[in-house]
Amino acid sequence: MQPLTKSQRARIAIRTIKTTMDALALRGYYKPSGRSGQTLADGLRMLSPEIYGSMNSQRIVELKGLEYVIERLPRGIEKCNRIIMTAQEELEDTSFEKIMPPKRRRDSYRVNEKEICFVITRGLSEIYDILSHVTFLDIEANKIFNQMKDREGIATREWKELEKIVALTTPLKDDQLDKAVWNLSILLGRTFHETKETYEFLEKYSDLEKDVNILFHIIHDLGKRVEEETQDRNNELLISFTPSLKDLIGTQSYSRKWAQDIKMKIRELNLQDRPFHIISANLHSILNSLYAYGAAPPPSKKKTDMDFYTFIKQVRDKDQTIRAFAALHGFHDLPDTSGTHIDCQLIDTARMADVGFHPDLKIDRAYVKREKPLILVMDYAFGVQAFEAMDELLNPDNSGDPPMQPATCSISIMGKAGILPGKKGDIMLATAHVFEGTAHNYIVDNDMGREDFEDSVAVYVGPILTVFGTSLQNHDLLQRFQTSSWQAVGLEMEGGHYQRAITSAVIRGHIHGDVKTRYAYYASDNPLMSGQTLASGSMGEEGIKPTYMITKIILEKILNPQKKETE
Repeated sequence: MQPLTKSQRARIAIRTIKTTMDALALRGYYKPSGRSGQTLADGLRMLSPEIYGSMNSQRIVELKGLEYVIERLPRGIEKCNRIIMTAQEELEDTSFEKIMPPKRRRDSYRVNEKEICFVITRGLSEIYDILSHVTFLDIEANKIFNQMKDREGIATREWKELEKIVALTTPLKDDQLDKAVWNLSILLGRTFHETKETYEFLEKYSDLEKDVNILFHIIHDLGKRVEEETQDRNNELLISFTPSLKDLIGTQSYSRKWAQDIKMKIRELNLQDRPFHIISANLHSILNSLYAYGAAPPPSKKKTDMDFYTFIKQVRDKDQTIRAFAALHGFHDLPDTSGTHIDCQLIDTARMADVGFHPDLKIDRAYVKREKPLILVMDYAFGVQAFEAMDELLNPDNSGDPPMQPATCSISIMGKAGILPGKKGDIMLATAHVFEGTAHNYIVDNDMGREDFEDSVAVYVGPILTVFGTSLQNHDLLQRFQTSSWQAVGLEMEGGHYQRAITSAVIRGHIHGDVKTRYAYYASDNPLMSGQTLASGSMGEEGIKPTYMITKIILEKILNPQKKETE
């Protein structure tokens, strides 16, 4: 038998992880220290995701991966030995503390110091995401536990010093901080500067009244949790899935409520007969592109020499002014009330007749006046949730008389993705969506091409990989998709799910087969390039130009469809 290649091993690992997670959710509970939990941990180790860095090292604690995970899980989870996932929402009316992670829109509640509850509203991808992060934390916690005591079972000097630090209630400073970081770096198997960098990264989330020296507390709590687990089996970490969650998975009930709220608003505004255009994007770029110039125009002497992207940078702090102006000219905010965490915006272009647009944004005012397009901007979905949301949105609304079936003319998906052949800030256009680990592939008739973009940004055209989870990516597997005949240019979590819903809607006659579809992504990271993975941090200002370049092209294709022919 031929030995498996690294990419084949990675594919097996992904299948193992997904199958195990699905089985655990159906079973209803598991312990990371038990057989099922170890199967999951072994699969994660075999996959060795780029974002979890040195996770497989027995001695080195992975700090960049820790930063990434801590930003996406609720504070305090490191000390919990009971994690519950539920679909119930009545926790809103309890005394439990609600916690929202800094970088992930998910509801969680602290039941007590040792127990936390996640309300799952975004489908299986959210469960996969949480379980991946919890498994990573458990692997790192066991490393820390192994450094707590020497061979005789006596607490090490480094651990004793750490316990002194966590007893402090004030932030560490100067010489005291350096000594504490040095001691911690020995415990973690990292350099002083690596440890100091992570300390400073996490300290931006500190609360001087109750939460300081965060890194020290996290490391201490992770180690102590495993120690308590070894002393008493009743303290073993347990992850539970409530029956209500198992019954809800795959029913799309949250997305159904979300889509119904949007359709009710369209009826309320009497806009159901307008040409309908759907854009999945962030909630600032469409708003700013259409309304910022009219709301906060530059001084007249600069109007002719301030290009579109420079202007956008100038108005980033004028959100309230722009929103107030937009509200008078056809803009409607639709904050989510369903639990999907997908906020939306409706833009009635018929009320934009006297809105001034930036000269670089080419809008056909006569066309807009005649056709009066209605634009729905929906915030980013999360993984499989993209299928559920788009599927429900494209379904006809039979709640009123007569039934409502908006004339969907275009669906534009703008998102951030990992790039394979390029770098942060580049742009990718999808010719197909290839599902990782399955035979589900969708060809895309993309209404955006390289010729639509300026030469100042690199544009890559080709298949895009729709992945199981952004935190579960393996270097060898991604490299195979890039260098083999697949010639994939990027990876993301939603595009294939959106296309699956669109194809389904065409087959069922909910939308016309000639609906325009557009998929464009800006590169937020390159998982194949050291220092450019998601764990390296956000893009900052370098993301403005590719984001707004894609936005500009989408808007011009909707509001100036004849532009290409007249150029």
